[in-house]
Amino acid sequence: MAFGNGGKRAGAGRKKGVPNKLTTDLKEMILGALDKAGGQDYLIEQSEKNPVAFMTLVGKVLPLQLRGDKNNPIPFVISTPAIMDEDAWANRHK
Repeated sequence: MAFGNGGKRAGAGRKKGVPNKLTTDLKEMILGALDKAGGQDYLIEQSEKNPVAFMTLVGKVLPLQLRGDKNNPIPFVISTPAIMDEDAWANRHK
């Protein structure tokens, strides 16, 4: 006697790439609420009042990888903090 789910069944489940209906509905509700709250102006206000929460949101909605054309690469800048002497450091925190 065999137990278990019997493995995959052809045609069972959602097709690959079809979004979950709950996720789709939730996104629509969030976008509707954002629109009623003021849209872009509301987000600007939140970026000033709640910068940590705003940057968390930005980090979640931006893609994890950026891909560029090999003939037209995406430019990026690496910055390093300036070295301050003691007087400059002290004056900065007054």
